[in-house]
Amino acid sequence: MTKVLRLSVKDRIELFNGKGGLVEGSIERVDRTGIDFVAIKDQVVVHPHEPQWDVYAAFSTLKGGRADWLVEKCTELGASSVTPLLTERSLSISENRVDRLQRVIVAATKQCQRLHEMILNPPIKVGSLLPNVAQSKLSFVAAAEATPLISTLTMTSSTKESRGSLIIGPEGDFTEQELKLITEAGATAVGLGPHRLRVETATISLLATLMLWSDSQ
Repeated sequence: MTKVLRLSVKDRIELFNGKGGLVEGSIERVDRTGIDFVAIKDQVVVHPHEPQWDVYAAFSTLKGGRADWLVEKCTELGASSVTPLLTERSLSISENRVDRLQRVIVAATKQCQRLHEMILNPPIKVGSLLPNVAQSKLSFVAAAEATPLISTLTMTSSTKESRGSLIIGPEGDFTEQELKLITEAGATAVGLGPHRLRVETATISLLATLMLWSDSQ
């Protein structure tokens, strides 16, 4: 706050805890170790009101900072949670990487001024995903050559639902058996255009479209 934003004594700020808690106050003192903050109002708790979409993405094989970017953008767009999905073509994700992704979420939450921190769930296999799909009123799975997403949303325009699941497979795509299990559990297969997309591109395209659609509902 003091080094980057150049805030100083008497400047008004708001502090939040990532769980909807918000406190308004001001800076009373600044020194080398930090600042003293004085609350001028009692804490208020803001309940979630934005669309609630849970993302299941097979991104464990992404190299470099691509997984970081995926999680960062999911946070900014307002995903309720992100769960690494383990498939036959995306088998594992290290604990060290999960810790790093959690730090990315915290940083992105601060940057976009989001009051409720996005949840990073432990990795799950496709079989463990199926009950979640069955219980969700709306679930979409990205699949090559499926009905375009916009066409699917047009057909479900009467559904006033703003919570559901988004499922994205690895860059080698789901196996036929995995896709069959997911759709039989209740997910709708949707297409995202004529080109083969990277995992992070497909995830953000699907999430951004559904967030805007939910907003319009």
